[in-house]
Amino acid sequence: MIPAIINRLMEAGTPFRISGGAAQLADVKDAPPQTPAVYVYVAREQSTPNERMNTILQRTAVDIGVVMVTSNLSKSNNAAAAGDIEALKAYVRQKLLGFLPEGAADPLEHVEGELQSALSGTVWFEDVFSTAHYQEG
Repeated sequence: MIPAIINRLMEAGTPFRISGGAAQLADVKDAPPQTPAVYVYVAREQSTPNERMNTILQRTAVDIGVVMVTSNLSKSNNAAAAGDIEALKAYVRQKLLGFLPEGAADPLEHVEGELQSALSGTVWFEDVFSTAHYQEG
């Protein structure tokens, strides 16, 4: 699921210079090596009770975190980077809303977005999208 989302965000015409998953995001200290950057990871999973007798069928809701990072020092007070993040948010939402990644049962829906950090011309913003898949056993 995560590779399909990253591939969609990195299609031709993407504004992002680099992308990665949770491991790459964990490696970033203050700022990514290049910006704009996007990182995609499973933020949360929650399963419903089993729907079958003698076997397992559970619907698992999945929240996908999409962290966007941009840097722009051309204006004071992070104003340029703040403007850039708005364009990145619009791009990500346009690409992901309604997208059905491989392995998902439902198309992606937007849940929430939150500014994570704005410091020294670098802005971090996280959008959360939801989908679901089924677990069988």
